[in-house]
Formats: sequence, C-alpha cells, structure tokens
Amino acid sequence: MSFRTEFLDEALAAYIRAHSTGPDEVQQDLIEVTAALGDASVMQIGPDQGTFMTILATLLEPRFAVEVGTFTGYSALSVAKALPPGGRLLCCDVSEEWTAIARRHWERAAVADRIDLRIGPALDTLRALPPAPTVDLAFIDADKASYIAYYEELLPRLSERGVILADNALWDGHVANPDRTDPTTEQLRAFNAHVAADERVLVALLPVGDGLSMITRRPA
Repeated sequence: MSFRTEFLDEALAAYIRAHSTGPDEVQQDLIEVTAALGDASVMQIGPDQGTFMTILATLLEPRFAVEVGTFTGYSALSVAKALPPGGRLLCCDVSEEWTAIARRHWERAAVADRIDLRIGPALDTLRALPPAPTVDLAFIDADKASYIAYYEELLPRLSERGVILADNALWDGHVANPDRTDPTTEQLRAFNAHVAADERVLVALLPVGDGLSMITRRPA
C-alpha cells in the first residue's frame, strides 16, 4: 500500500515517512486491514497526514469536531485520540461495511466513546446541526461533487478559532494539469477556486498527503 502521490517522488515520500511520527499499533493494524480491501484502500489517508491531524487537534483542543467521509476510520482515530476531556467527534458516512472496520479499531484504541457515527447522507446530518458556531475542527474527505456544499454548511458553524481541512485538494497534481478535464478533477478545481475567492476565510493549500486545504475564519 503506497501513500505516495504522483507529485511526490518515492525517495522524498520515504524520507518524509521516516522523519515523521509513525502510526501506533492500532493504526498500523488498521492500515494493514484497509490495504486488504484492494483498490478501495487508496481512500485511506497516509500516516504522516494522520500525525498532522493529531498535532492540529492537540493544539486546537476541539470540544466538537466533525468528519465528512470516514471510510475505515484512520482520520477519525487520529483526531479522536487527541480530543480534550469531554470532546466529541461526529463522523458522517454512508457505508456500514467500511465503518464497521472503523468501529472495531476505535474500540481497540479506547476512543469509541468519543465518536458519534451517523450513517446516512452527510448533508442531511450537517443541516440538522444547530446553527451556532460550535465546530472547532472539521475534515472533509467524501464525494468531491459535494465539497462546496459541505463547506458551506460547515463554515457558518465554525467557531472563532475553528479549522476546516479538505482532503485531496491537489488530486495527484491533476488540478494543475490543464489537460485533465475529468469530472472529479474539475470538481476539486471548483472547490479550490471557491475557497480561494471566499473573503470570509484564510486558506493555505498544503502539500500534505494528496493535498490538504487548511481553512479558518479571516480575522475581523
């Protein structure tokens, strides 16, 4: 199972992995179980991105975090292990099969009691949240056609110091290749352009994993 994206050569990717904090025992087991799924395993974030998310959650101390797109639960585990006492993570997904793998590993890591998993359309779950700005950390990693819709539901609910992370923002570098015009690439280009033009926020598109947009409210 490779976590290398096309815009990063293997030697540099290996160097990054060797000089970043690696997965713990449960996370490593989850990587291996997910790899056994075959082609679908590419949806799992890499361990370096997981560590980045753990560090960010440690710094933000989110009381309420939201994840859109959970898959087998690696990103949720990375955030949940860093939640402060009383912190909660709401996970949105549509797959009982894949999230069953997540649940087993959350139990093993003793973080299952911090996670509320909702199976169903994520937009319905987000729209049912109170409108108050209580989301301290959000991670978007689901169907690319709905990225803008997820973002627009989350941003009004984002706390003053809250952060939204959006995965796959570089899409193996295809977003910068004018010859790539497939629907997914175009959807991610549209999302990146939408956020970059949004005067409500500050955004940094980071070359972490497959590209990670880090978004926060613009200071008043």
